[in-house]
Amino acid sequence: MITRRKTLALLGAAVLPGKALSFTQSQVLTDRVSVGTIPDVASRLPQNPRVVNVAAMGREPGRHGGTIRSLIGGQRDVRLMPINGYSRLVGYSPDFTLQADILDHFEVVEDRSFTFHIRKGHRWSDGTPLTAEDFRYCWEDVNKDPEISPSGVQPELRVAGKEAQFEVLDEFTVRYTWDKPIPDFLPNLAGPVPLRIVLPSAYLKGFHAKYQSPETMAKLIADWKVDDWVALHQKVSRQNRPENPGLPTLEPWMPTTMPPAEQFVFDRNPYFHRVDENGAQLPYIDRWVLNVSSTEIITAKTATGESDLQYLALDFNDFTLLKQGEAVHPVHVSLWTRIQGSRVALIPNLNCNDPGWRAVLRDVRVRRAMSLAVNRQEINEALFYGLGTPSANTVLPGSPLYKPEYAEAYAGFDLDQAARLLDEAGLNMRNSAGLRLLPDGKPANLIIETAGESTLETDLLELIRDQFRAIGIAVFVRALQRDLFRSRALGGDLVMSVWQGLDNGVPTAEMPPSQLAPTLDDQLQWPLWGLHFLSSGTKGEAPDMPEVQELVDLMTKWRESRTTEERQSIWARMLQINAEQVFTIGTVNATPQPLLRANWLRNMPENALYGYDPSSYLGVYMPDTFWKADA
Repeated sequence: MITRRKTLALLGAAVLPGKALSFTQSQVLTDRVSVGTIPDVASRLPQNPRVVNVAAMGREPGRHGGTIRSLIGGQRDVRLMPINGYSRLVGYSPDFTLQADILDHFEVVEDRSFTFHIRKGHRWSDGTPLTAEDFRYCWEDVNKDPEISPSGVQPELRVAGKEAQFEVLDEFTVRYTWDKPIPDFLPNLAGPVPLRIVLPSAYLKGFHAKYQSPETMAKLIADWKVDDWVALHQKVSRQNRPENPGLPTLEPWMPTTMPPAEQFVFDRNPYFHRVDENGAQLPYIDRWVLNVSSTEIITAKTATGESDLQYLALDFNDFTLLKQGEAVHPVHVSLWTRIQGSRVALIPNLNCNDPGWRAVLRDVRVRRAMSLAVNRQEINEALFYGLGTPSANTVLPGSPLYKPEYAEAYAGFDLDQAARLLDEAGLNMRNSAGLRLLPDGKPANLIIETAGESTLETDLLELIRDQFRAIGIAVFVRALQRDLFRSRALGGDLVMSVWQGLDNGVPTAEMPPSQLAPTLDDQLQWPLWGLHFLSSGTKGEAPDMPEVQELVDLMTKWRESRTTEERQSIWARMLQINAEQVFTIGTVNATPQPLLRANWLRNMPENALYGYDPSSYLGVYMPDTFWKADA
């Protein structure tokens, strides 16, 4: 067998060609250096910091200083900071190629063996060194601890049920090796919520029963008001929801506020590992402040200049109001392109508890009929001024995996064909009001539930209501709080919901096709099947539809694949199945997303792709390179 070996390093080096770097820092850090609370900037940076060539990105090298204000709808939205900060062991560039970031470089052999080289001198935000011990602690004392992780390491870190062999090669080198390929390991590290494989061990050992006496643990449990040491460790160690200011981080901004609060302040990380081509330590911006507000009034507050950088709680139907604000206040509105497979999708729950609707929704003819009853052109014109693209829920033309037949599958508006399909599916009886009758004799009253967070969804449902009524289905809309919405989905109480389509509408074959198969319990079309996969078969229900089981098998094959060609073939088949089976009913994609920034904020792209995965909202565009010009 020929061994395929590849080494990927950072883009940039500590010394640019012909130019030695002299490091500079923000004045707020200079003040701290002068009183001796932190070392000088050269001592705080790794020996080989990541150099970001800002000018080569088509932007301006900036200067330090300033505060960004943003509005959030609640305490939970602090999770946006590590998504947007986008400090990753391995991350995506704006064109979605993988590159080392926190790591100095890494080596991959046959997609089975991954050797990670840590930057020497890299430090956590509290100044403690980042070393192989932080990887070992996470692997052995957290991911494999029988009390913290009773199910063992995460499913994403298993191949054919087997976990990796983890090795510490030296103080700055670790290796993960599997018996078979695991091609989604690096993409999962680059995602908006990366796999947990490294933690600040020096800090967290203070909250671990292995390293502390029972007396110490008892006091900590009481102080933090939790039930046991496991809950304590989980509470203090959450990296993806930064609510513990004591937890060291590798992100550009670190939390300083404990909840509950109405304002969450994130200060610059004095040990952040990136510099620009002139040696200025990033981020340029000193502080990011998140102000809690009611979601319903975030748009109005944004339009009146109360936010310096805002995308949360904004949608295209807010564009006119935001542009009016632009004429009065020193702000600028940009339109990015959303990358979801569908901006809004109707999602039939194939695991719903209602036996009548469950049987009906599992008939592909019904799902196809519902899709054909959606007038996508009308939706696009009415809600997006014709700027979107009518489409089924699938990948966008910007993806190399795109095929027109996926987008066009059952995406035309044809009420006659929809009616014929419903007749063929046995829904040919109607009551006196003209509603079709389900097999149990009940009228086809379809309750579509939403998380109640977007008027765009309710506006779209108003259009669909009339279209579905024309084929004998009455639509009723129920808005819920998100937590209740999710719990009802997992409990099987939702019959149909409205949400967005595929998160990642611009994938490559190297990215995992996990959203095309039941892999998670928050997938609204099959939550119990997703839970079954997620729990390695210990919870939920096994899929009992052949097409869905084929998707699970294909997902397994993708994870075991060795070549790009194999992965392309698997992606194509999974996209084809989803197109033919209409597991989600897409409407319009490639829709505009408004973002508002203060006029003084530089380096934020005017045009870009907007989405959760793989772009991590602002993340791949590196907000640490945004800076404040003179007002």
